[in-house]
Amino acid sequence: MEHHYQLTVQWTGNRGSGTSGYRDYGREHEISAAGKQTIPGSSDPAFRGDATRWNPEELLVASASACHKLWYLHLCAEAGIIVTAYEDHAEGTMDDERMQRVVLRPRVTIAAGDRELALQLHHTAHEKCYIANSVNFPIHCEANVHLRGQTPKVDIE
Repeated sequence: MEHHYQLTVQWTGNRGSGTSGYRDYGREHEISAAGKQTIPGSSDPAFRGDATRWNPEELLVASASACHKLWYLHLCAEAGIIVTAYEDHAEGTMDDERMQRVVLRPRVTIAAGDRELALQLHHTAHEKCYIANSVNFPIHCEANVHLRGQTPKVDIE
């Protein structure tokens, strides 16, 4: 089955002279889709972008993190593991040509269920994640799961 995603990226950085020179235009743009809030975008500040707006590299890391989380929560629900909190401090590393790697650092709290299985499900979520299966750089997961009220257990992939 195919799924289609439609959105609009509109450049808003024309300062009056278009792209007449590298320093003469803004990198600002807006990402929009029907019925959704607009996302203000730009390039990374290293490339003359606006640091207060989302850049494509951040959105790529966010996509990998969100995809992993969604699969993980689904798998936990199926396995009878009750997740009560999930937070990921993800990080991407890029050189001058491409993204080199992404590291996900999910911190999960469970109220019920097998903590070992909860850790293992991060591996399964990674295998199923559409984003992880679509990129040409490694995505690592350093998961931390703890049963509410107990010491966290860490798994580094």
